[in-house]
Formats: sequence, C-alpha cells, structure tokens
Amino acid sequence: MSSEPLLTFLSPPLPYFIESNRGTYPKGGEHPNRRNIGVFDLLFVHSGTLYVGEESQTWEIGPGQMLILRPDLWHYPTKPCTEETVFDWVHFQTAGPWEEHDGNSCGTLRGDYYSYAIRLPKTMTVAYPEEAISLFSKLHDAALGTSHAAFWQRQQWFLHLMQLFDEGWRSDAAKAPISVAEEAAAYLKMNFRTTVTNSKLGEAMGLHPNYIARCMGEVFDCTPQQYLLSYRMDQAKLMLMKTNWPISKIADETGFKQTPHFSRSFAEHVGITPLSYRKRFTGSSLARNSQRDELEE
Repeated sequence: MSSEPLLTFLSPPLPYFIESNRGTYPKGGEHPNRRNIGVFDLLFVHSGTLYVGEESQTWEIGPGQMLILRPDLWHYPTKPCTEETVFDWVHFQTAGPWEEHDGNSCGTLRGDYYSYAIRLPKTMTVAYPEEAISLFSKLHDAALGTSHAAFWQRQQWFLHLMQLFDEGWRSDAAKAPISVAEEAAAYLKMNFRTTVTNSKLGEAMGLHPNYIARCMGEVFDCTPQQYLLSYRMDQAKLMLMKTNWPISKIADETGFKQTPHFSRSFAEHVGITPLSYRKRFTGSSLARNSQRDELEE
C-alpha cells in the first residue's frame, strides 16, 4: 500500500458538515497560521498552488488536488502563493472515533457487519476534478441556505464528497489489501445462506485464498470463515427475534445443513442456546413452538 497517511472515520456516526466556501488568494496570499482549530479543514485547489504545512509535514497542493488538515495540530503557510490561487475549503467534524495512520497499515479502526470504516486520503489527486468542483459548488450554495431543507441538502452534498474521495482512494490498486478484504466481506454477507469455502471465495474473487485470508486478518482481525460465522450468528439472532420459524428453518436460512450443528455453534458463539435466546426477547408469544424447538436443539 501507499505510504501516504490515511484518515479513518468509523461510521456511524457519520462525519458532519460545518461550513464551506470558495476562496481566492492573490499572488503573495497565504494560508492562515493557526493551531487546534477544532475542525477538519478540507482544501481543494482549482488553479494555482497552496503551500501548506501541518506540524513537520509540508505540501504543495496544485489544481485537482485535495488535502485534509487535522483539527488538533498546527497549520501554517510554507510560503506565499506565487500566482492567483482559487480553492474550495470545507470544515467538518465527527462525533465518532477517528485516527490518522500510515497508508502502509490498516490502522486500528475496523468496520464490521453494520458499521463502515470511511478511509479518506490525507492528500490525493482527484481522478474526476470536474465532479468534485460540481459537488463543492452545490455544497456552497446549500451552505448559504437558512431553511430546514438547506440543512439536509448541505449534509447530503458533503457526504457525496466524502464518498467521492473514499471511493477514489479505494480504486487505487496500491491499496489492494483493504479493497480485497472489503470485497471478500461483501461476498460473504451476500452468500451467507450457502456453503462458502475458502476455495470458493478465492474462485469468486480470482485471488488465492491465502492472500484473501491475510488481507481479512489485517483489516478485520479475523479469517474469512470467522467473519462468515459471526455474520451468520447475527442474522440468526435477528431471525430468532423477528420470526416464529422453527430452529431447523433458521439453521437452513443461515447456511447450516444440520440443526444440531447450528445449535452447538450458536451456543458456543452467543453463550446460550437458540431457544433460550428467543425466549429472552419473545416471552410467551412463541410458546407454542417451544416444545418443537427443544426437540430440534
């Protein structure tokens, strides 16, 4: 993977928009000198060049490039602009956990079945700058609005920007381990009702099973089969709470060929039997199925 730093946000909650605008520095203008501003500062250059530093790192951000400065560090100009420079800026923040880490590592924040690790490059050359410029323009227009609808519009355009940068980064082949792990996770979730061996997963993805397993270990801290089992158990919990299906049907719906195997796996993973789990949430409403379930377990 690339050594460029990554900013990872665990979502939900989603990062949220605060304010934005389009700015112009004349020749000799420069980025403000400030520290601990309390918000992330996203910069995208249309024309000219911004010369910016953050602590010991420095960048020259040219047309079509973006940079995200952290809320808790010192930002400063490294030199004045040598020509008129037009750029967009966006301030945003998050209420959830985040971290900056070297692009060669996957960091400590990992998504699971229901949460998502938004990974934004510290800096990148945007593959489709026209699309970014259009989104920035819509965001700035929405930021001027005062109605309740404007709130939703600016949050939506901001999230579109996050998606553009997140997907643009993930399309880089140099970031293969994270992309491979997430593609494997998506495949496992889509096919959890069927038998998915490591060989079958490898064939579906066109990659060696050992490489997929290594990528999932780095990103999710588990093997493909461990990930699959955990997802199956979570789906089984939902079925036990929301349906009156017999245990045998739930076993079949979660990819287990034999009900006793499902019940043993569930008890080992959750700590109680499927029937005990169901009774915890359904009370007497499913009492008519209890005797049958007990026989199946």
